[in-house]
Formats: sequence, C-alpha cells, structure tokens
Amino acid sequence: MTTYDWQLIERLLHEVQNGANQDFTPHRYAQDHADAATAQGDTPAAVDQLQTQARDYEKLLLERGFIEQRPDSEGGTGRNFQLTMRGSSLLSLLDSSIPDNDHGLEVLDEQDDALDPATFDELASKPQIV
Repeated sequence: MTTYDWQLIERLLHEVQNGANQDFTPHRYAQDHADAATAQGDTPAAVDQLQTQARDYEKLLLERGFIEQRPDSEGGTGRNFQLTMRGSSLLSLLDSSIPDNDHGLEVLDEQDDALDPATFDELASKPQIV
C-alpha cells in the first residue's frame, strides 16, 4: 500500500493552481510546508527529506496526469504547471480549508495506490466521495 503526505501534495497543487507567470519550485514549497507544520506545533520531517519528497511528487503528479505544462498563453514559463481535471478533483478531495473534510482523505488512504490514474478516476467518479 502506497502512502502519501496529503498535506504536502495539497500545498503543491495549490502552488500549481496559483502559479501563472512563476516557476514551480518544490524545494521552496517543502520548506514552507515544514515551517507551517512547526508553527502549528507539529514536528515535520527533515526539510531535506521533504524537499526530495516534493520533487518526487512533482514528477509523479506530472506523469500521472494530475498536472501539465502551463501554456505560454496562460502564463507558462516553461517551468510551471496547471491543474488538469484529475488534479482539480484531487485538490477538491484534499482541500483542508473545508471544515470536516476528512472523508476524502480516508477514502484515499484505503486504496493500494490512490494516485494510480485508474484508481483515482474510479474514486473521483463517485459523487459521495467529492
């Protein structure tokens, strides 16, 4: 069973969503993630580990169709992305700004690999999940 740091993935997806005209920098987002966790009283993983994990997630999200290169006409720099429909669905499931939004996380965690495209698309097609 593959496990993911959903909070880090959510941060990366939000950065993609808001990333027109700026390069995607997963190492910086990992540092921000660690800083936010520390501010909330949590003990995050080592920053170096989070930075490696963020780069791995960037690659995974791109390869599995959750993000794609942002076109020049939409603020693309050659080094930034935009959410795909799949990525938007994932962000909706993860959105921590929605109170009591744990059901989506629970369902994702029950999967062998929740970010497998076929598995995720099956989950996202169920209206009771999103």
